[in-house]
Amino acid sequence: MRVSGRLRPPGDKSITHRLLIFGSLARGRCLLRGALRSRDTQSKIDVLRLLGVRVEDGSGGVLAVEGKGLRGLAQPTKVLDCGNSGTTARFLIGVLAAYPYKSQITGDESLRARPMRRVTDPLTRMGARFEYERGDGLPVVVHGGELVELDYRLPMASAQVKSALLLAGLVSGVRVRIEEPARSRDHTERLLAALGHAVRVEGGVIDFQPSGEIAEFDAQVAGDFSAASFLIGAATLADEGELILENVGANPTRLGLVSVLQRMGSQIEIRNVGTSVGEPVAEILVRPCQLRGVVVSPDEVPSLIDEIPVLAVLAARAQGETVFEGVGELAFKESDRLSLLASNLRSLGVAAESTRDSLVVTGTDKPLKGFVDTGGDHRLAMAFSVLAASHRSEIELSESDSPRVSYPDFFNHLRQIFSGDE
Repeated sequence: MRVSGRLRPPGDKSITHRLLIFGSLARGRCLLRGALRSRDTQSKIDVLRLLGVRVEDGSGGVLAVEGKGLRGLAQPTKVLDCGNSGTTARFLIGVLAAYPYKSQITGDESLRARPMRRVTDPLTRMGARFEYERGDGLPVVVHGGELVELDYRLPMASAQVKSALLLAGLVSGVRVRIEEPARSRDHTERLLAALGHAVRVEGGVIDFQPSGEIAEFDAQVAGDFSAASFLIGAATLADEGELILENVGANPTRLGLVSVLQRMGSQIEIRNVGTSVGEPVAEILVRPCQLRGVVVSPDEVPSLIDEIPVLAVLAARAQGETVFEGVGELAFKESDRLSLLASNLRSLGVAAESTRDSLVVTGTDKPLKGFVDTGGDHRLAMAFSVLAASHRSEIELSESDSPRVSYPDFFNHLRQIFSGDE
């Protein structure tokens, strides 16, 4: 099995989500070039339109967002359905907490099972009020209004929670100071700074003082590293050849997978680094290699939380044991990724065990065969498809539709890198 070619992954989902929000809150027409079009980002567009924002598809795949200003979002007359997008739900909660009206946010069955009080508890300290129908999940009614400044220590590293609080501060015009227990993705901080706001980051503390409206902007979205990680995984498991991935976001808070793979024996290279809207952009070279097991520490997890599924299937083909520590948050993603990773690997003949906060995978070179229950989770479907594409694997997925959530062209790209076509 030979891997080859040059390929550009889809636009970064995290940055697309943020630019859609910032574009909606800006004054004027904002252009998003190379933005990701997927089910998740469509959910964001749909709810923004319910808030009175005009979002249009332009020529060449450019998204045009007609901003309403920081205080210009209309009161919704319908429930805001975020589909499967946790980013959409949590960002909206942060924004709408600063608006003097009532709104209701919900999502699909999977999203309704995900915890939201980690966002609403600190926002309650700022002065917003929330009503839950049940437990800790959606639907939630947001009673927003004038907010006060916040000084808050996150109980766990979470880019979504951090971003929701920063957005609340932005819209309400109040200072927000956040202390992180570990470094998480800093896209929101970088974009705020690129758009002219004062953000100071020092020693794990983000100190944000809003400085007025956001001007209209024209932004190029880099390729999504999390999407690229599945192609990186597929190339790593190949027998020969090399793959070059172009225009990939290389934010240091997203590159935990690279450092872990290098410890496992990979010769993966990050080169030709540039920048786009404050974000590093790079070319990534991947060659096949034999991996060895390592320990992934809790401090590393925030920088590779979305890449753990593909890293776990790579560990299934590594020599020895790979231990993932501090990964309990995987149980609260689009599925219970922690238990599904372990059970699916076992169903294929790989030794794997999970606890409340850890995953242990013992690699094997034996043929893998069996059925995988993806739980409707896009990252599990893509990770096990990578394993299925490797030689001596006969793997059947319960579904293959979920990758449309984040990477609509995934299966085409996976075939492409093994066909020799560019």
